Amino acid sequence: MDTTLVDALRNLLRRETGGPVELLETHISWVLLTAELAYKLKKPVHLPFVDFSTMEARRHFCEEELRLNRRFAPTLYLDVIPVRGTEECPSFSGSEEPIDHLVRMRRFPESSLMRDALVRGRLEPFQFDSLGRRLATWHAAAERAAPSSDYGTPDRIVRTAIEVLDILRKSVPREAQRVVALCDRVREQAGELQMSWTARKQDGAVRECHGDLHMNNVVMVEGELTPFDCIEFEPALRWIDVVNDLAFLTMDLKAHGHSELAFRLLDSWLQHSGDFSGLRVLAFYEVYRASVRAMAAALGPKPDLPENVAPAPDYLAFASRRAKDRAASASLLITHGLSGSGKSTVALQLMCATGAVRIRSDVERKRLFGLDMLADSAAAGIEIYGEDANRRTFDRVRDCARHALGAGYAVIVDAAFLRHDERQRFRAMAAELGLPFAILDCRAEEATLRARVAARAAMGRDASEAGLQVLERQLAEHEFLDAEELVQTIQVSTDATVDIASLVDRWRTRRYSGSTAC
Repeated sequence: MDTTLVDALRNLLRRETGGPVELLETHISWVLLTAELAYKLKKPVHLPFVDFSTMEARRHFCEEELRLNRRFAPTLYLDVIPVRGTEECPSFSGSEEPIDHLVRMRRFPESSLMRDALVRGRLEPFQFDSLGRRLATWHAAAERAAPSSDYGTPDRIVRTAIEVLDILRKSVPREAQRVVALCDRVREQAGELQMSWTARKQDGAVRECHGDLHMNNVVMVEGELTPFDCIEFEPALRWIDVVNDLAFLTMDLKAHGHSELAFRLLDSWLQHSGDFSGLRVLAFYEVYRASVRAMAAALGPKPDLPENVAPAPDYLAFASRRAKDRAASASLLITHGLSGSGKSTVALQLMCATGAVRIRSDVERKRLFGLDMLADSAAAGIEIYGEDANRRTFDRVRDCARHALGAGYAVIVDAAFLRHDERQRFRAMAAELGLPFAILDCRAEEATLRARVAARAAMGRDASEAGLQVLERQLAEHEFLDAEELVQTIQVSTDATVDIASLVDRWRTRRYSGSTAC
């Protein structure tokens, strides 16, 4: 391909900056890197999935790249600048008609990419909480696909997945048998998900998303994990189910050995989106996204990796495992304990360690009333703790749990469950579904409870609004676990550090003992 213009631009930037200019190349772009900025020039290619063959098309997609990525990373994406003059002697000034266009961005160090930052141990779990919240916010604000469009329809979803696998099968003949088996599994699951996909399209889950949300397209910007480099050149690849968008990143984290962070990201996204029905399609999309990465690896050049960088995971192996990973782990665990007993903390740790789905009554209660999870209901003048509100909250939580259990996940319902009838309703649901049921009974000394509740209220960083008055009422009125319930109870003291590994083993023993709620 003729590189006259890119070579001349590189020389122009060297003269203007007085420093070196690095050149990176992909199959559709050249990227020129100065000390502080990056300039992306789209190649004049016409491929099955992208047409940059005309200057007008390249201008349009530069503007689309800027528009779309500013939703996620407004401080990274600066502008689109015209290139004037000639290919041999280009200029960024003058009044001539442009000969091409560049997307101008702020440069960031490669070490700030999620992939590299994780290798170097520079990321903390709370940063994935923040990313999950921001993704849920972006997805909620994204434009919905028109009901009449082809985006997000069952036929398109299946066709796209099979096309990827067909390319993979032809590109890696030695893996043909494994790919064919995966195709069969994808078609089987597609038959099971037709109604879910149709309902999600009707409910507005198909939106203008990122479309390429893997670990190499998330970077640390001002202390926040920030997506960038979304799909601009093919609308069908970004007008997708929001769960399809999220699944790329949860898959990539799992494939790289960071399952706990994947579950933490998913938990945060679920807490802020409330989209528990989307769990039904998550596994399919994780298989599809792993297949996409396997295809990209098969078609792309084999990079020379530095010694401190691990090779890419076997995405095809991940896809094959995930396609078989169905409802074997489904079970229901409810928490029990007074305010300040550490239920939410232990539930979060247990969720990350086991890949369970956590449902918080405090969060779902506020969602029912249109409140943010950290909002003060009293300040908003809304009563959310009356008898009717309690009933509606537990109905909502039970519906969320049913969605997650139906998708094959172990579920942890994080609520006080101080009333016998509330516990019985969830026990009955597990029995109806033929699933294991257990109660996680969290306990702490009264002094510890009071100190924690007071500290939580002072910080204002938790969805729970239970203060000291609520705790005193709980101490006087809560209904103890009865003898039948105690048989299904896992007790844990939270006065000291909880041994999560031991707790995981105790829960697994109950889940796989063959016993179900009865």
